[in-house]
Amino acid sequence: MSEQEDDIILSELDDNELVQQMYDDLYDGLKEEIEEAVEILLERGWAPYRILTEALVGGMTVVGNDFRDGILFVPEVLLAANAMKGGMFILKPLLAETGAPRVGKMVIGTVKGDIHDIGKNLVSMMMEGAGFEVVDLGINNAVETYLEALEAEKPDILGMSALLTTTMPYMKVVIDTMVEKQIRDDYIVLVGGAPLNEEFGKAIGADAYCRDAAVAVETAKEWVARKHNQMAAG
Repeated sequence: MSEQEDDIILSELDDNELVQQMYDDLYDGLKEEIEEAVEILLERGWAPYRILTEALVGGMTVVGNDFRDGILFVPEVLLAANAMKGGMFILKPLLAETGAPRVGKMVIGTVKGDIHDIGKNLVSMMMEGAGFEVVDLGINNAVETYLEALEAEKPDILGMSALLTTTMPYMKVVIDTMVEKQIRDDYIVLVGGAPLNEEFGKAIGADAYCRDAAVAVETAKEWVARKHNQMAAG
């Protein structure tokens, strides 16, 4: 099928059909089709936030569920997340202009001594796909880098990743330093990575251990909702 025929088909779909098509295109990791569909919905007067939540986040929820259930695997999810990023690239400046609400904000990075980032990147993309704002610090982050980012970004969540048993203990260094500086309770701390488990997460003082990106999104949503409810009650 030529691109031109493709264009005609997308633009001929009604809104509901187009959103359903976007779910399919996200699932298949078709970035150009997602970008085009976002532009079409904008032309039709859809608010950027509505496109984000109904089309992109809605589609990525399906991807996340199938990833969690073992139907999709990391390479396919990365493709879907990349397609989502194409749509987000168009929407981000428009969302900023309209002051659209966001689910929450996360600072994430792999800890000092560790240069693995596939898992972290997947979490970042899935979190963005769920409507979170994500500040990715990259790899090999010292405690000072995390603290500076928390100060500058004021996120709801700090996410730390490690793929080596030798770098896992550094997570405790970061959390202990946060406790010393009396800022630990200001943030939700989520940790993840292949060698970790729930017991380790508890032992170092994290709020939760997330075994994969899909769980990280669910956990983040739960904790942020809880935090907002506490603030409202307080």
